[in-house]
Amino acid sequence: MAAAPAPGEIRVASSVGRWVVLTTVLGSGMAMLDSTVINVALPRIGEDLGTDMAALQWTVNAYMLTLAGLILLGGALGDRYGRRRVFVVGVVWFAAASLLCGIAPNAGVLIAARALQGVGGALLTPGSLALIQASFHPDDRARAVGLWSGFGGVGAAVGPFVGGWLVDGPGWRWVFLLNLPLAAICVPVALRHVPESRDPAAHGRFDVLGAVLGALALAGVTYALIEAPGRGASPVVIGAALGGVVLGAAFVAVERRRADPMLPPSIFRSRLFTSVNLVTFCVYAALGGFFFLSAIQLQTVAGYSALGAGTALLPTTVLMLLFSAWSGELGRRIGPRVPLTVGPLLAAAGMLLMLRVGADSASFGGYVTEVLPAVLVLGAGLVVVVAPLTATVLAAVDTGRAGLASGINNAAARAAGLIAVAALPLLAGMGPEAYRDAGEFASTFRRAMPMCAGLLVAGAVIAWWTVRTPVAAVRSERPECAVHCGVVAPPLEPEHRDG
Repeated sequence: MAAAPAPGEIRVASSVGRWVVLTTVLGSGMAMLDSTVINVALPRIGEDLGTDMAALQWTVNAYMLTLAGLILLGGALGDRYGRRRVFVVGVVWFAAASLLCGIAPNAGVLIAARALQGVGGALLTPGSLALIQASFHPDDRARAVGLWSGFGGVGAAVGPFVGGWLVDGPGWRWVFLLNLPLAAICVPVALRHVPESRDPAAHGRFDVLGAVLGALALAGVTYALIEAPGRGASPVVIGAALGGVVLGAAFVAVERRRADPMLPPSIFRSRLFTSVNLVTFCVYAALGGFFFLSAIQLQTVAGYSALGAGTALLPTTVLMLLFSAWSGELGRRIGPRVPLTVGPLLAAAGMLLMLRVGADSASFGGYVTEVLPAVLVLGAGLVVVVAPLTATVLAAVDTGRAGLASGINNAAARAAGLIAVAALPLLAGMGPEAYRDAGEFASTFRRAMPMCAGLLVAGAVIAWWTVRTPVAAVRSERPECAVHCGVVAPPLEPEHRDG
């Protein structure tokens, strides 16, 4: 095997550079594909496995739980032991868990496998962009990141078509099994062509205790919220809720006392950083709930196929791919306050427009008059807010802490989606079998959408009253924001920029 080139010397135009881009796109694409299509597959999964609403919530949240809880630790492992090594381990782990998802005989096995997928995602997600940052020559990094984000955005746009076709055709299990050939290509290419890199400054102990406490705190609260509709205020539900709160307090206490905490409390001394993370939580909680419920609404109530439901929501992603760069530049020129206020308000209006979607929305005319206006307004709002949101997070801290800041912001977005998917069915009064009954689901959907819109309004208010950064203080947004935009469901989540 030929020796890999030294990190920091690769050029995009070289054959090795193209291999590195391919490797990182395939790795992050595995996680993106599952995030994009899992919601449209939920009704079919429930029907095939005979599950209730709580099991569908856990199918989404088991992955989000381990990913949100361990993603900061995953980035630290890559810095210490080698970004390529941890990335490859993450890809293999993710693929093995995907295989287990694909052959799961029941909901319990599927949920456990999804949790294992989240562990793999926590290892490979931070490493994807970190490999690009560490491998390419400084003069070529921006171009490499642009290619990575562009291909990732295309993958996010294609995801609903591929996922919907798989669910309606071979079956929902192939949504997970599709990761196996991607991993089979990704791993050998990474081992042959991607140079290993580490952070020579990485030292100290890993904050395993903090990661475990954070994940368990989220798990306790999530369990209580998901199980409450079926179990009521039972001792198990109350105990889980109280346990989650206690573990959360213990997590905060541990992070304050450790010399090398996973989540340094000092970073929140920046008022801007704290405010923008609160806005992130509001925005991504609303998005997590919206995409979870809307995919079921379109299929159960409006009568869309899985492919139709995924395609119906596609204009949101397309708008973000086309206009995110413009939005980032606008935010750089006028400052973040206006975009972070106007964007959530527009997105809230789009969610309220989804209240018009009903049993007659499956026709072409119904889609054009009822569904399309909602997703276009929602997409416009996300175009305005997402890139400036990401840029402001990075601008709020010193350059040397940009990776940590991005990781915290990503974890906040994941946790927000996790809590929303757990809480909204409870708050909207959805019963365990609601997703099977068009009338019941439609009525609860009408109660849930204003809640999602309210979260966005809360985010806009926080931004207006707390974000005061002058234009000059907001550094130019980074190209990878486009991928963050392209993974709306759900994450669209800010992609990691560790390294």
